Amino acid sequence: MQGPELGVHADDVQTPDMEQESKQEVLENKDVIVQHVHIDGLGRTKEDCLTYEIAGVFRAKNLIDVMKRAHEARQKLLRLGIFRQVEVVIDTSQGVDALPNGLDVTFEVTELRRMTGSYNTMVGNNEGSMVLGLKLPNVFGRAEKLTFQFSYGTKETSYGLSFFKPQPGHFERNFAVNFYKVTGQFPWSSLRETDRGVSTEFSFPLWKTNHTLKWEGVWRELGCLARTASFAVREESGHSLKSSLSHAMVIDTRNSTILPRRGALLKINQELAGYTGGDASFLKEDFELQFNKRLFWDSVLSASLWGGCLLPIGDKPTCIADRFYLGGPTSVRGFSMYSIGPQSEGDYLGGEVYWAGAVHLYTPLPFRPGKGGFGDLFRTHFFLNAGNLCNLNYGDGPRAHLSKLAECIRWSYGAGIVLRLGNIARLELNYCIPMGVQSGDRICDGVQFGAGIRFL
Repeated sequence: MQGPELGVHADDVQTPDMEQESKQEVLENKDVIVQHVHIDGLGRTKEDCLTYEIAGVFRAKNLIDVMKRAHEARQKLLRLGIFRQVEVVIDTSQGVDALPNGLDVTFEVTELRRMTGSYNTMVGNNEGSMVLGLKLPNVFGRAEKLTFQFSYGTKETSYGLSFFKPQPGHFERNFAVNFYKVTGQFPWSSLRETDRGVSTEFSFPLWKTNHTLKWEGVWRELGCLARTASFAVREESGHSLKSSLSHAMVIDTRNSTILPRRGALLKINQELAGYTGGDASFLKEDFELQFNKRLFWDSVLSASLWGGCLLPIGDKPTCIADRFYLGGPTSVRGFSMYSIGPQSEGDYLGGEVYWAGAVHLYTPLPFRPGKGGFGDLFRTHFFLNAGNLCNLNYGDGPRAHLSKLAECIRWSYGAGIVLRLGNIARLELNYCIPMGVQSGDRICDGVQFGAGIRFL
């Protein structure tokens, strides 16, 4: 199919005949039929996997609907991650079988190279890293992806090989296999951990929720980060093998994952270790809940609640690498990083149960400097957050457990400035006033800086 030519001189334009004029009138005022859909520019991509992505175009009933469905199909093709560029051309049908109200839609695609490389930086929970990547998109012609990634950070170094395979027509339903090695340093516990493992994941949507089923087998090596490490940390040192099954469910209606203005989030995770082998045996449950409501004067009220419980199975105690940690600029502000809860000789050992909650008020900067531009990336931040982390005696009843969680609550309040870095991360500079401080807690009274993706 040939589309309209550009740069044609007026003398070369032929006066359209009555048949062309009548066909144009039909397209503008009456229903149309999409007779053919073409995809030009395919090389190693198999056409059968693209049929599902463009099928909706055939169901269009008028010209506006054709344009809308063609745009949706273009977005689906780009989402596959195998095309550098996708253009759409809509024209009247040509040929002996052309109908008066028939249309042909052509997608002109440009495939990615067989191998691409990348270099970028990543921001985690109060840490940064440099990431080098090598990617082989569309390995077998059906949107598969093979990725090798090396990351060197301030607290963590890792490399891994992963294979990703989506189901044709259902990109959200996909399968992944990962091989990795991760070495991390945890100075709040004087601990160094090296993980070598393999995992398989299956993700799929169900109604308004997204689910992920995962199996992970990991060989863990724990060691002391400093000579001053406590005896409790040295006792945890050594090798262990963890094999676990986990499930995650997510409902996310927020308009943004970094600094949302409306919507809600619910995350529920379960992990069961020990029944498929390994040394670790436990049941781990945790959740995250967040609500965001837009108020007057472009302000946003946000409320968050986190919680989790780690239940050991059998007589063996839980491992320091599996426990929960709390405190720091991304959770309970006003306290140092993961410096709440059980500790031994200055090393924080984590806890088997925790909760944390926060209320935030985000407002524009005073006098709205840079409105409509760079200034909209900043927000004024007022917050009140609280939490507790401890170990429970599971022989006691639920009432005793709730009573212990309600004791020794750490909380803080303050204000600051938030900077949104696109949809990648956010930075916070807050003035914090910690309250409810317990013996052994490390506080950050005054200015505290935080960077990351997940904030309480």
